[in-house]
Amino acid sequence: MILLSRLILLVLLLLPLPAAAAPVLAGFLDKVPAATLVPGADAYGPLRDDLPVVPVLKGGETLGWAFVTSDFVGTTGYSGKPIHTMVAVDAQARIIGLDLVKHSEPIVLIGIPEARIKALVQGYIGLDLVAEARSGGTSHDMDIISGATVSVMVIDDSIVRSGLKVARTLGLGGLAPETRPAGPGVEIDPDATAGPGWMTMEGDGTLRRLSLDVGQLNAAFATMEDPRAAARALTEPADTTFIDMQAALVSVPGIGRALLGEQEFTNLQSWLGTGEQALLLVGRGLYSFKGSGYVRGGIFDRIVLIQDDVSVRFRDRMHRRVVSLAASGAPEFPEMDLFRIPADSGFDPTRPFRIQLLVQREVGPIEKVFTTFDLGYQVPPRFLRAVAPPPAAEPSAAEQVAAQDEVSAQAQLWKKIWVGSKPEIAGLAAMLVVLTGVFFFQGFATRNARAYFWFRMGFLTVTLVFLGFYANAQLSVVNLMALFGALVTGFSWQAFLLDPLTFILWFAVAAALLFWGRGAYCGWLCPFGALQELTNRIARALHVPQWTLPWGLHERLWPIKYMIFLGLFGVSLMSIEQAEHLAEVEPFKTAIILKFVRAWPFVAYAAALLIAGLFVERFYCRYLCPLGAAMAIPARMRMFDWLKRYRECGNPCQSCANQCPVQAIHPTGEINPNECVNCLHCQVLYQSRTICPVVIKREKRRSAVEGAPPVLGSPPVGHPNAARHIPKSARGV
Repeated sequence: MILLSRLILLVLLLLPLPAAAAPVLAGFLDKVPAATLVPGADAYGPLRDDLPVVPVLKGGETLGWAFVTSDFVGTTGYSGKPIHTMVAVDAQARIIGLDLVKHSEPIVLIGIPEARIKALVQGYIGLDLVAEARSGGTSHDMDIISGATVSVMVIDDSIVRSGLKVARTLGLGGLAPETRPAGPGVEIDPDATAGPGWMTMEGDGTLRRLSLDVGQLNAAFATMEDPRAAARALTEPADTTFIDMQAALVSVPGIGRALLGEQEFTNLQSWLGTGEQALLLVGRGLYSFKGSGYVRGGIFDRIVLIQDDVSVRFRDRMHRRVVSLAASGAPEFPEMDLFRIPADSGFDPTRPFRIQLLVQREVGPIEKVFTTFDLGYQVPPRFLRAVAPPPAAEPSAAEQVAAQDEVSAQAQLWKKIWVGSKPEIAGLAAMLVVLTGVFFFQGFATRNARAYFWFRMGFLTVTLVFLGFYANAQLSVVNLMALFGALVTGFSWQAFLLDPLTFILWFAVAAALLFWGRGAYCGWLCPFGALQELTNRIARALHVPQWTLPWGLHERLWPIKYMIFLGLFGVSLMSIEQAEHLAEVEPFKTAIILKFVRAWPFVAYAAALLIAGLFVERFYCRYLCPLGAAMAIPARMRMFDWLKRYRECGNPCQSCANQCPVQAIHPTGEINPNECVNCLHCQVLYQSRTICPVVIKREKRRSAVEGAPPVLGSPPVGHPNAARHIPKSARGV
């Protein structure tokens, strides 16, 4: 291990320093012909000096401008690297061409046909970036490919945000560049006060209103293309209030004190963090702006705050109910709620924004149609005051703002993914808590052989079905290569936070390596390992013969997986992409992530390994798994030795060595931590009154001392019938 560490250090020292960053676009102009990107085009123009874009030409006339998304946004994919998409936009700020030119998404995209991913990207042709700017990037529907959710979200985020940056900078479609005003700016005036009473605040714009009656709503649905929307019109009188919704930005001190009262405004300030804002929404009528979906999913799906290309969706943790309003003359509202606007959302309280209300109508048993209405809001001028612009001596303020915006956008993406994965995160947390309890109290957990056997089978089933087939949380040696690549080229947490379960699992594995070695993951949390063991149990139940390899051959097959890992690691130093393809030696993507829906050679390979595992339990884990080898290297550094042994273990008793499911116990009695998967079967035998000769002898002595008839145990160790005295279901756990 010391030699390996020195080799890695030497390689790192010999690696060349990165050259000055050049536009990514320049590397793809020769690889993607203009006609491939935009049908009918025949050439590219020169690369601009001020912006990494090139004109797309046809007969010398400009059809549009081409760029690569990674030149404008830094969002990285699952592999920790950007997904490079070449995009072309025309003068009307419409996307006229796309090409997915490069990606490194092996865990997700290998096995999914490339044509399917490219077809998804081509679906963005015709996207109106002007509409995206007005809607905050929400005017289009995002398609999701099963098994590639993270990558699709990264592709979508990169195309829309980079397209908006290019369109604004070039002034396409009438979009203006985002520039800071030359004159004095404005900020919230903390000393301004609101007018007296509810009616006054309605009149001066402190409160803004959206009021719809049934007649207006029915008319809106009648204009939709789906005729079923008009056929399901509401039957209440036309002047019945459908919704009367009012809004105010109560984080503005004068507005908050007038509407909430001094005490409640003080509570509001303690709830808000630095830079956060708060919106008050009140409503009455037939329709609720909150709905009930947030109770199940935690998100208020009927309202969204939009300001230019910033959009904020509110979740349950960003919400508070209001008991009463302090403003005199305030009407009675069944719904009165506060919504917190995060500081990193990019929201500017001094600028206009709108609340978009989504209204749905059922047109079938499970079908709905939707339409939207807007409530516009702007803080009245009385609550604003002029502020001097930053000193002209600040040289790189624009660059700092752009960098902050980029970091904020990337943070929003991974936070969105984590929030949407709450059930999966909770499930994994529960599994980790249970497994930790079993390891800490292994003596109690393994006391009853039959109960422990069924517990383990149940846990492995949850690992396979929940972590594997449902959540696709299968770790891979590719993760380690991506981590090494990130350490060499510039580490960023954002790349690893895009997959919450994988991130949590790796942290759990790192902790487990210090306490128990590799077995916590390999023996309990690896979906493919669980699949091997469960299929082997079924094979045993069907009386498939089990092969025990001679110890000499078994011991000499161990190094194969270490050779595979070191080979992959060496290739990754030269070409991470090539190493990712060679990592197909892992059958995880075929069997777990893609569920065998793949080209036949991959399916045949994975099936062959599983078939071998029917005769030799965990055949792949024992001899071929590079991930297991990578985890085994630091296994000897664990701080504790939890597995209990007797002095007689190995000499003369060989019960544990003979019954270890993966043959990780030497004939001399020592447990090899590099090969042990912590199945705890040896701890079941350690307490067995029918198998362990030490326990049997102790029980006989105890019975003799107490004068009771001795508890007869198994035949002597080595007798042909010895294994029959452990319950059949628990044999070889």
